[in-house]
Amino acid sequence: MTYRPLIGPEEIDLFCRLSYVLDHELTDDFANGRRQPGWTWVALDGDRLLARLAWWTPPGGDTPQQLDVFDVDDSLPRAERHEIGLRLFRTAVAAVFRAGARLPEYGRFLPADWREDPAAREVVESRTRVLESTGARLLVERLRLQWAPPSPLPRPDGRLVFRPVAGREDLLALMTPVMEGTLDAHGQADLASGLSARAAAEQHYDDELVTYESPQGWWRIAELPDGGGPVGFVVPAHNTYNPIIAYIGVLPAHRGHGYIDPILAEGTRILAAEGVDRIRASTDVGNVPMADAFARAGYDTFQRSINLVWDSGVGADVDDPTG
Repeated sequence: MTYRPLIGPEEIDLFCRLSYVLDHELTDDFANGRRQPGWTWVALDGDRLLARLAWWTPPGGDTPQQLDVFDVDDSLPRAERHEIGLRLFRTAVAAVFRAGARLPEYGRFLPADWREDPAAREVVESRTRVLESTGARLLVERLRLQWAPPSPLPRPDGRLVFRPVAGREDLLALMTPVMEGTLDAHGQADLASGLSARAAAEQHYDDELVTYESPQGWWRIAELPDGGGPVGFVVPAHNTYNPIIAYIGVLPAHRGHGYIDPILAEGTRILAAEGVDRIRASTDVGNVPMADAFARAGYDTFQRSINLVWDSGVGADVDDPTG
């Protein structure tokens, strides 16, 4: 058995002897620095690929930000799968991260009906068992949503008016109170870590929203007519891969009045006007009001996803390749 990183992008075909829904993105990710050979590992028995993993970073990043590929040959017996996957993970982590470093979270896309499909469920749970044995825990399961023609555009109801975001502070002033009452598991984790709502909002803005190359002129603040003040906001954007509803929120004082529907309709309309063939979004399974709003707007759940996190830094339980 050999556990090693890829030599370079020329080994992508080797890496893809196991499959996952992100495989078609790998070549472009390597070409644009979102992946590096040293972050992309394989477990080999001769020339047979038995397991693989890869970390990803946003454009311009120089450190891994997410473990988003982790696969083991599902034809192997369960105990062997677990042992090989665990040894690969430990060996790669020891090489990529310094002792004490906080591991980036693990994310995986899942079939929408993965719990009802025994084969799909075993794929998900076998990977999860390996990572849980290293100290990972489930943070959240999310719905992955998509609007696409010929679905009709959601219609505005005339209760709100919209204006462009005037700048960083204009949006942060609304993101902060939305963060205080968030149902989003990542936002709740930020607050539980000790960040104030303002600091958590700034982190979200600076680490994610401003990294999109799409125009900030698409971003909208929703207001009551005749100077009634802001109600919420929506951030339509285009990430590296898809047009998305990147962030949407209703101020706590205005929740419960159905304002999320016209705000989502506005964000969807802005992206649809660009001629896109689909718009994607995601929300936590536990955020039922938001999930219901997307369903009313014609968004279908085409996948789910899970995120696992490590609460402690790299330690003996994770980084010892000998087990």
